[in-house]
Amino acid sequence: MKSSFPPVAAFSAAHSTRRRFLKSAALALTAAAVCRHSVAASASGGPWEICCLNRPWVKWSLDEMLDGVKAAGFRTLGLQTVSKANPFIGPDATREHLDALKQKIPARGLKATMGRLSTQEAKPFADATAEIRLQIDRARELGLRVLINTGTGKPPHYDPWYRLMAFAAAYGADRGVQIVTKPHGGVNAAAAELLKCLEKVNHANFGIWYDPGNVVFYTGKDSLAELEPVVKHVSAFVGKDCVAQNGEAMIQLGQGKVDFSGILRRLKRADFKGPIWIETCAIGVTPAATTANAKANREFLERAVATI
Repeated sequence: MKSSFPPVAAFSAAHSTRRRFLKSAALALTAAAVCRHSVAASASGGPWEICCLNRPWVKWSLDEMLDGVKAAGFRTLGLQTVSKANPFIGPDATREHLDALKQKIPARGLKATMGRLSTQEAKPFADATAEIRLQIDRARELGLRVLINTGTGKPPHYDPWYRLMAFAAAYGADRGVQIVTKPHGGVNAAAAELLKCLEKVNHANFGIWYDPGNVVFYTGKDSLAELEPVVKHVSAFVGKDCVAQNGEAMIQLGQGKVDFSGILRRLKRADFKGPIWIETCAIGVTPAATTANAKANREFLERAVATI
C-alpha cells in the first residue's frame, strides 16, 4: 500500500536506509510485547497481563491515582487520560511534573509503559510536528514504549492527521516508541476506518489497539464483528463496555453490549500477544470506591480469560 502523501523531508530519511527499515519493522513486534509476561509471571494468572489505564481516577490527584492502581492489584500503568493537573508527557508538562512521575511511579512498584500523544491538525506542519517530537522524547525519558492518539472527528482534518501520524510513527521508530490508535469515532470509528488509517499512514511502527466499548459508543455496531477485519493488526485490547450508541461507558464490565468472551477467544485464535488494558469502571464517590470497582473489573477479565 502506498501513502497518499508526498515525502516529507523531516522524516523521509526514516524510510531510506536498510537500518531504519529493519528497526521500524522490529519495533512493531517489540511494542506488541509490552506488558507481556509468562503465565507464571502474569499478575492475572493468564496468558496476557491485565494492565490499568489511569482514567478511573482522573478527577483525583496523581498520588491517589497511583495508590488506587496499586491497591486494585495492577503492576503496569498507562498514562492515557490527561488533565490540567496531570498533563503527563503533554506539551504543557513541567520539568517538576515529569520528575515527580519518574519518582512516584516506581516508588509504588508500578511501571508505566504507555501514554497519550496529542496532535494539533490545524497548526502548521512544522509546529505540529515539533509538539510530536517533544512528546515522544518525553515518553522515551519516562520509559514509555507506546503512545496512543485517538484521532479526530473533523473530516477536514483527516488528511493532516494521517500525515502527522506518519511523521510520529517514523520519529517514534527511531526512539523505540510505537504509535497506535483505536476506535474513537470519526477518522478511526470502526474496522473500515481503521484499515484506512493503516493504509494512509503506511508505516510498520503504527498499530491498532482494539476498544470494543468505543465501537458500541460511537457507531452502535457489533464490536465482535468489527474486530474480524482488523484482528491481525491488534497489539492491545482495551477492556471497556458500553450499554448502547452514545450510552454510558463508565460501567462495570459485563453490564453492556460487549461480548468479552467472544472477543478474547477470537484474539487467542489470532495469536494475540497482549496486553489487555482496563480503561473504565463505575466511578465511585471516593478514590477507594473507584479502586474497588477497578479491581472488580480486573477480576472479571481474569475469569473471562480463564474460560477461553
